Amino acid sequence: MGNVTEREFVPRATGQRLDLCLAEAGLGLTRSQAQRLIEDGLVKVSGSARKANYKLRPGDVVRAVIPEPEFIAVEAEDIPVEVMYEDDDILVVNKAAGMVVHPAAGNFTGTLVNALMFRCGRLSSTGGEHRPGIVHRLDKDTSGVMVVAKTDRAHTKLANTFKAHTNTREYVAVALGRLRDDEGTVAVSIGRHVSDRKKVSPVTFKGRVAITHYSVLERFADATFIALRLATGRTHQIRVHMAHIGHPLAGDAVYGGGRAGKVMGMKVGRQMLHARLLGFRHPVTGEYMEFAAEPPEDMMRVLEFLRQARG
Repeated sequence: MGNVTEREFVPRATGQRLDLCLAEAGLGLTRSQAQRLIEDGLVKVSGSARKANYKLRPGDVVRAVIPEPEFIAVEAEDIPVEVMYEDDDILVVNKAAGMVVHPAAGNFTGTLVNALMFRCGRLSSTGGEHRPGIVHRLDKDTSGVMVVAKTDRAHTKLANTFKAHTNTREYVAVALGRLRDDEGTVAVSIGRHVSDRKKVSPVTFKGRVAITHYSVLERFADATFIALRLATGRTHQIRVHMAHIGHPLAGDAVYGGGRAGKVMGMKVGRQMLHARLLGFRHPVTGEYMEFAAEPPEDMMRVLEFLRQARG
C-alpha cells in the first residue's frame, strides 16, 4: 500500500453518516474519497467495519487509514491550451471545443489532462489515476472556462464548493426555436436513461434534482441566443433541460436529433454551448475570483449568420 496516515477521532455529532463525518473531519477527504476508503475496509468504527451510510452512535470512535497519493502516470503531451490564470495551487483554462477533458476508454491521449501534465509536470491526485486535477468537467464539444487543481488541498476544497453549489457558472448557448419568455427556470430531475445508458434523461430510475436558470440574450427567426446559470451541476444538464422544454441546442445530435444539425439552414458541427464565466473562492487564499471567456470562433460565426438573416 505504501506510506499511510492513520487518524483516530471521536465524532463531534451522532446520527451523522459515516462517509459525511469523514469528509467533514478535516482529513482532506472529499465524500467520494471517504466512501472509497470505507469500501476498501480502511475505516473502522470502534474496531468494526461499517458501511458508508452507518449512522454514528454515542461513544463511537472512528479510525481511518489514509494511503498517501501515488504519482499519476498520465502521458504528458505538448498540446496548446489557453491558460487564463495559474499559481501554485490552481490553473484556470479556456478549454477548446473538441478536446476531451481527461483520459478514458478511447481517449487516452490528446486530452486536457495530457496537455496540463506537460505544462505542470504534476497535478492533484485526488481525482484518480486518469483524472488528475479535474474538479469539474465540460463535455468534449463544449468550450469554455474550467478550473484545475494542482495540489490535493486545492482539489478537496474546490470539490466541496462545487458540491455545495457556492460557485458561479454561466453558459451561453444557441437553442433551436424562439423561446417565448425572456427568462425562466427548468427544474426537472435527471439521471441515466432507463434504456440508453449513454444518455441522460428525465426518464430514469434514479433521478437527481437539477435546476437550470435561463435568460434570453437575442431572438432570431427560429433560434434563440441564451445565457444559462446552473443551480446544480449534473451531467449534460443544460443539454437535457433545453431539449426537455422543446428547445435543444443547435448542433446537439444526441438530444436534438437530426433537426439539430442545422440552425436556420446553416450546418452546425457541435453543440453550441460555451462556459462563458466561472467564479469561485480561491481554495487557499479565500479570495473570490471570476474568469470570463467570450464564445469561440465557430459559435460567433453562427451568431453572425443569424444576425445577418434577421436583417
